[in-house]
Amino acid sequence: MSEPPDHKQALFAHLAVIARALGHGARLELLDFLAQGERAVEDLARVAGLSIANTSKHLQQLKAAGLVLARRDGKHIRYTLADDRVLDAVMVLRALAQARSRAVGELLAEYLGSRDDLEPVPADELLVRVRDGLATVIDVRPPDEFAQGHVAGALNIPLERLQEYLDRFTPDREVIAYCRGPWCVLSFEAVTRLRAAGFSARRLRDGWPEWRRAGLPVITN
Repeated sequence: MSEPPDHKQALFAHLAVIARALGHGARLELLDFLAQGERAVEDLARVAGLSIANTSKHLQQLKAAGLVLARRDGKHIRYTLADDRVLDAVMVLRALAQARSRAVGELLAEYLGSRDDLEPVPADELLVRVRDGLATVIDVRPPDEFAQGHVAGALNIPLERLQEYLDRFTPDREVIAYCRGPWCVLSFEAVTRLRAAGFSARRLRDGWPEWRRAGLPVITN
């Protein structure tokens, strides 16, 4: 008679299913976009630079692992994160990579480090500065992402329209920009442009998903 299956091994095997679903750069990036809110397959394909067929395949793998949910909306299929623990898993992976991967550290230094010569603003400091009237907060994500949820009191100024809004800022009030997360280049670029125009500007250390996950003041639809 064969030995009964080892329940612990079975549990780790199921855990490996989730790990395999997370084990692809394109799928992790899709989760990063879904952390901003619900999105259709076609929209995800556009922002991720993938074909619709390839995007759908990756999403099906994430769905099979229980990481995302899907619903039909007319002719479109819309996806969302299964719950916030998926965001937690990605945040842990990111932190582990920054701490233990030399390649990640080198990429971050090359890709983002040169753009951010001032310390980013932690969430608690941002709350104090806004409360005291010392900062203007801008969300430089696209309007559709802003509409699904944003930091309370933030102005939506997409990066490509930032130049149009410069005359609305005052030199004695710091501008703090945020976007999709700590690896999102939009806020880095916004800060660079604001400083070049003579404004005091920094970026939020994290992004919208991390702010919401921390239970900080938000506006959602």
